[in-house]
Amino acid sequence: MSNLGELVPYPTDGIELVKNVMIPTRDGTRLAADLYLPEGAGAVPLVMEYIPYRKDDVAPGTRFYEDLVRGGYGVARVDCRGSGASEGSTSDEYLLVEQLEGYDAVEWLSAQEFCDGHVCMMGISYGGFTSLQVASHAPPHLTAIVPVDFTDDRYRDDCHYVGGLMRMYFDPGVYGNFMVAFNAMPPDPATFPGDWAKTWEEHLGSNEPYMLEWVRHQVDGDYWRNGSVGHIADRIKCPVFMIGGWRDGYMNAPIRLWDKLQVPKRMLIGPWNHARPDEGVPGPRIDYLPEVIAWLDQWCRDATPVDPDAPVTVYMQRYDRPDVDRLDTPGEWRSEIEWPAPGAGEHTLYLSPGGRLGEEQPKDEEADELEYIATTGVAAGLFSAAVPYGLPADQRVDEARSLVYTSPPLEDDVHVLGRASVVLHVTTTASVLGFFASVSEVGPDGSSHLVAKGALNGTRRESFTDPKPLPAGEMVELVIPVDGTGWTFTAGNRIRVAIANADFPNVWPTPEPATSLIHRGGSNASRLVLPTVPVRGSATAPDFVPSRVAVVRNADKNPRPRWEVIDDVFTGERKVALEFKFAGRHDCLSESTVDPRDPSRAMSRGRFVMRRDDPGHLSEATSEAVITGTRTHFHVTIDLELRVNGAVHANRRWTESIPRRLL
Repeated sequence: MSNLGELVPYPTDGIELVKNVMIPTRDGTRLAADLYLPEGAGAVPLVMEYIPYRKDDVAPGTRFYEDLVRGGYGVARVDCRGSGASEGSTSDEYLLVEQLEGYDAVEWLSAQEFCDGHVCMMGISYGGFTSLQVASHAPPHLTAIVPVDFTDDRYRDDCHYVGGLMRMYFDPGVYGNFMVAFNAMPPDPATFPGDWAKTWEEHLGSNEPYMLEWVRHQVDGDYWRNGSVGHIADRIKCPVFMIGGWRDGYMNAPIRLWDKLQVPKRMLIGPWNHARPDEGVPGPRIDYLPEVIAWLDQWCRDATPVDPDAPVTVYMQRYDRPDVDRLDTPGEWRSEIEWPAPGAGEHTLYLSPGGRLGEEQPKDEEADELEYIATTGVAAGLFSAAVPYGLPADQRVDEARSLVYTSPPLEDDVHVLGRASVVLHVTTTASVLGFFASVSEVGPDGSSHLVAKGALNGTRRESFTDPKPLPAGEMVELVIPVDGTGWTFTAGNRIRVAIANADFPNVWPTPEPATSLIHRGGSNASRLVLPTVPVRGSATAPDFVPSRVAVVRNADKNPRPRWEVIDDVFTGERKVALEFKFAGRHDCLSESTVDPRDPSRAMSRGRFVMRRDDPGHLSEATSEAVITGTRTHFHVTIDLELRVNGAVHANRRWTESIPRRLL
């Protein structure tokens, strides 16, 4: 196989590793792939993972690859263009050329001697996105896909925007910033098959920060439709096995995409954050790879179908005391023969006088006053993607800065599965204002456990592509979609809805101080609508194999990650600081601040340091990103420094002032 990369030693028996198979694409750019193959097996089905996260930095012994190989599959880890060891350059995620090159990679791999003609795609996060995106172009030899923790709508429900509001800490503090450093690092000089220096120089000189495009595009449109598969799901022709987590930032996509897919499909949603099901928190964690292999066997080897009468399996969570560092959550698995679940219905609770949440619609129209406090949101947890922690805390911290409505103790359990909604009738003094609805369960001791949360920019109440200012003093109706969940409210506990105008530091604060009236009762009944299901599922839930992966509390890690909320007693300014080792070895620091007296001047910054130690060649890329706000603009500054053996090798900088568009 010397013409197709270099066979290198692998520490586990029975697995062959072939480095840097160079895959040609339609414009001549070559994509670099590493192959993990069953030793001596001949032609086998392949599972392709297509991401920009540098295949050369994968640690040997990664279970995702090894278990698939032991199951009789080859794995092709492919660097996207402009990243890792692949040629070309990039200025953004999910470009059309990237999707089409993924198509080319599938077709080329299917024709090679080590492949039996079946190529599947699988990946978490970026790899979940690309699986769906490439599938929407329908490569003839793409047999099945397994997207994990993904979205089908890149504007309304992604890591950059949610509900028409720009997310805050995540891009300058984490993802958008670390991609600047990732894309500046060299390929592995020991195994690179071509002109190593030329490829690295192309990446250094031509790659652009993705973050600039995200801030420039503040409304929905063609830019965000590219790479969003929800509106073109009928173009996907291969079977799809979707995996998600209720505490992931992308919990809504599987349940939203289900009806749009016109192919064989399966859905598994556990209680996890943004992680694979064998290592996610909170647990229970499961050994998901046997489930994946059984699914792939069905389509690549004509094996017995997997749970044909139970294609939907979800975890129904239950209340426990809020703990941001808990490893497990109580509940039980539930399976359904279809989605929505048979017997699904709605249960409506009305915002009522005295902070009550009741089943009877109040006859008299009244209103409660809501003050915009921009520091609200720190108890909601962190948007889950790439950060290894962030579960919600006791909501009473934020409820003290919110309008709160609470039900009487429940007489019976209430089983909720899907997406709730909160309907508000609002009058406000601001022309731009976000509204956030948190649904929680209140336990016997008064602690409030966040079930799910929803967000909506009031200026996007009619359209995400053509926003309009909120009319001063004029009532508007806002329908806030709440994130999906599977949850059983326990008899004796209470259901609570909290309404606020901020979710700091997850979402960028809107710039104007505001006082709003939340109207309720009469013809303007503000309300919570819960998606309910029967006590038991319509199918028998499987018995999953427990995970073999050991996880520990963040408090017990060494070094321990940092997650601090810092209040300035004199000014009221609030800062959230995060610091942790990304992938266990790279340094990530994020700081976000907001002053409730002038929320327009909010700021978020990040510092990411990535290192690679090759013989005689220590590379270190440091990316610093800052976004500061004014009433009219976002000012973006990005600085990249690359050092080799301590000497400055390259510097690049980007600075841009971008007008706010009703944000």
